[in-house]
Amino acid sequence: MIPDKKLIKLRFKQAAATYEQQAKVQHLVADRLLALLGTAAPDAAPASMLEIGCCTGLLTEKIMARFPSLSHLTVSDLEPSFAQCVERKVGNLADNITFLAGDIESVDLPAHYDLIISSSTLHWVHDLPGLCRKLHAHLNVGGILAFSLYGVDNLREIRALTGMGLQYRNFEQLQAVVADTFNILAAEETQETLCFSDPLSVLQHLRATGVNSIGQQIWTRKQVNAFIAEYTNRFADGQGVCLTYHPMFIIARPRH
Repeated sequence: MIPDKKLIKLRFKQAAATYEQQAKVQHLVADRLLALLGTAAPDAAPASMLEIGCCTGLLTEKIMARFPSLSHLTVSDLEPSFAQCVERKVGNLADNITFLAGDIESVDLPAHYDLIISSSTLHWVHDLPGLCRKLHAHLNVGGILAFSLYGVDNLREIRALTGMGLQYRNFEQLQAVVADTFNILAAEETQETLCFSDPLSVLQHLRATGVNSIGQQIWTRKQVNAFIAEYTNRFADGQGVCLTYHPMFIIARPRH
């Protein structure tokens, strides 16, 4: 499915109050992205940075702690109200942050950056190769692009039962896209499994994180019951049911 950005904006706005409590994988992915960046570019000390898809500030808070020398951070998101979430997260450091509301694929970027970073976001974009070219043009010489997104096995249980899901790339396809304009310093893929007591808890988790941004159909009680029965039949492990996430990570420098 092609992501509906209006629906994405709505779903994540609705999930703002519950997002970080439920976003266990997103926390792990953000931490791993920063760790991989530290290994691939240990001397990185960016003065200017762009974060794409800040949401409630989960990664933003980690960035401010990781890079104390950062003089200015631009954070972007589809949803303007997340500016207040970020301000609450960073407290007195809010003066060092500019919020850029809008679609990263079409919005004008106001500057050039030493580091452009994004976690658990870029699988939503329509034209990743085009976005990579755009970001390349806004990185300083020697700058770094660091991002994580999700791959073909992401939420595979949901796709198997509903036939719904994004058109994810596999790991090799992702690297090929980036390598067209960047030199890849590090690339990694992992799988993370969350366990739940029952399939209804899976649906609640997806709603609470905004990840259910791929369809607007309202299920009938019969459909919900059928989903629960089939999920239990196919994906129960004796202690509950599982849900798979497939994060992929890229650290790269632009070729100039």
